[in-house]
This record gives sequence, C-alpha cells and structure tokens, in this order.
Amino acid sequence: MKSAIKEAEKGIGCTSPNPSVGCVIVKKGKIIGRGYHRGAGGPHAEIEAIKNAKKTPIAGSTIYITLEPCSTHGKTPPCSNAIINGGFKRVVYGINDPDPRHQGNSMQLLRKKGIDVTSGVLSESCHRIIRPFTKRLRTGLPWVLVKAGMSLDGRLTRPGNEGQWITNEKAIRDTQNLRAEVDAIIIGAQTLRKDDPRLTIREPILLKRRKNQPKRVVLTRTGRLPKSAKIFTDEFRENTIVYTNRSLNAVLKNLADKHQCNSVMIEGGGKLIGNAIKRKLVDEVCLYFAPLICGQKCTPFADVKLSESGSLSEIEFKSLDDNFRIRGTINS
Repeated sequence: MKSAIKEAEKGIGCTSPNPSVGCVIVKKGKIIGRGYHRGAGGPHAEIEAIKNAKKTPIAGSTIYITLEPCSTHGKTPPCSNAIINGGFKRVVYGINDPDPRHQGNSMQLLRKKGIDVTSGVLSESCHRIIRPFTKRLRTGLPWVLVKAGMSLDGRLTRPGNEGQWITNEKAIRDTQNLRAEVDAIIIGAQTLRKDDPRLTIREPILLKRRKNQPKRVVLTRTGRLPKSAKIFTDEFRENTIVYTNRSLNAVLKNLADKHQCNSVMIEGGGKLIGNAIKRKLVDEVCLYFAPLICGQKCTPFADVKLSESGSLSEIEFKSLDDNFRIRGTINS
C-alpha cells in the first residue's frame, strides 16, 4: 500500500474534480504493475496498473488501491468490472469512497464474485491524499492552502527599495511544487498592482506531469486593475478569473462548483490571508522564513485582528539553505 500511495502522490493537483488515486498489482510477492489516475476523463489508477502489467498475467494476483474502486459508470467504465474480468484473487484498498452514494458498493460486488476484499489499510495516509476532494464533496468548498514568504518578524514585504523578494531562490523554486498541487491561485488586487506576478508553474518536470496551469484568481473591490499585468497579457490570460466585490466564501464556492477546483492556494496579500484565517476558511498553511528582520511599515502575515490564536498540527519542517519552511494543517 505504501507503493500505491507513492503512485497516488504523482497525481496530486492533476485530477480535479476527481480524487488522486494510486494502485499497484502484486503477484508472488513482486510488484508487476503500477499506475495512478492522471486526469479527469482518463483511465483510473486500476486500469493504468493493469496496462502496466502487460508482461505478466494478472490472473490470481492482488491489487492494492488507495481508494475503494469505483462501481458505477461515469466518464469511464467501473473499475470493479475490470478487477472481476482480470481474475484478481484479492483486492486491498485504503479507504472507502467518501461519496455515500457509492460507499461500500464495490466491496459487496467483489465479494459476491468470490474475491477476497480488505479495506482500511494505511487509511490515514490514503485519506490525507484525497482531503481536497472529500472537502469539496461534503462542504461545497475547496481545500484552502495559504502560502507566504516572510521575515523572522512576520513581514511579507521588505522596507524601502530593497527589492521584491524576501526568501531565497531555493524557497522560490520550492513554491513551484505548491502551485503544482492546487487547481487555482488566489491573490488580492494590491498584490497584483505591486508585484505583477505570473502565478504560473515554470519548472519543466512539473509541467510534464500536469496537463494545464492552475487558474489565476484576483479579488478586487473596484474592478480597477492594470490591464498590462502579466496575467491579462501572457499566453495563459484565458486562465485568469477576476471576482469583483465578492466575499471570499462566495469566491471559494464558485471555484469549487463552476470551476471544479478541489484545492486552491492563497498567495497574498496580508489582509486577504488574515481575512481567510479569521473566517476559518483556511485548512493548511505553508510559510517560508528568511533570516531577515524588516521592522514596521511592512505588511504583516495576517494583517487583521484575530479573536484568538490558531494552532497547527501535522507539522513538517524543511531546510532551504538559510531559509526554512514550515507546513501544517490548521486545527479547527
């Protein structure tokens, strides 16, 4: 199942509105097939793994899947049928389908065909992979990740004319990995005016995995935005969405519903980030710290007054030369 999880991680950020799923096929103690869901409308992980195992007959083998195999016909045929037709003797999956309409159906179907079925293996790790999908399914809102680069005193910008960037090149490149995980990137109008960001994935290895760029979203009260900004003039300009005088909650609902976003990332600025945290709309934060002290008259991380402090769990630390990254989920 650990190998299946590694396969599922390859599809993170690529499968919306579907979940990311991984699969491996094992026969006589050896993995003979691997696969993951690469994108909506394409083959599911089980089908990819079956195709990958073409050199070895799959009959009598065990298939490991991070998510319960589908049992209904959508854009592709049900994977449960492929498992039955393939002659698998055992099916092991991590978690049940979070959609109550389908939950547990495949287990009954497969067992009726005499196939041994085991569920709940490494369920916590498997659930973590599809949290964005599960949240959108159950709440109508996408998973919200906040990203910021800051000084040691929590400032998002440098004073005076010191330049745009606070973090180092390695941290900036690491941000590309975050963008590759999400379906949309959200900024405020002031961030657009001041930084004129591209908000794109530019690392070749990441572009090879993804079919498209994340959507670029700008929130503005007035609608007065610079027409010359990169997001309105570059080759991805059709991928830019502007919301005028809309609440953040309404924007998130629209992105989940109309644009089928499982996950989004807020990149700034401070007031937008603070507002999202204050309204308890944030699920996860990823903060990059540089060895700088910027002092007053620079934008702070959460530029609003909070009624109480928030805390993180599932915390991960990463060293990036003289910068470091902390990432974790916000405790509700």
